[in-house]
Amino acid sequence: MMYWDGGGWAWMTFMPILWIVLVGLLVWALVRLTHPLGRGTGGAPPGTPGRETPEEILDRRFAAGEIDADAYARAHEQLAAHRGKTR
Repeated sequence: MMYWDGGGWAWMTFMPILWIVLVGLLVWALVRLTHPLGRGTGGAPPGTPGRETPEEILDRRFAAGEIDADAYARAHEQLAAHRGKTR
């Protein structure tokens, strides 16, 4: 009796690729389930603060000494004026 042996090499090539893909999908699913990044935090890891407002950035820069009191006051006034126009 003759046996058909036309696809043996194809399976030997395909099976390792299939297992690599399956293991990769399993690892990806486990990572997504155990570390749910991006759920309501904008992609930031849990426990990190959200985006700073322009006022918070201005306050931080003034507190760090990056800008002086005059520049702080001018920028604060401009932000207040801009907020008044947009709302």
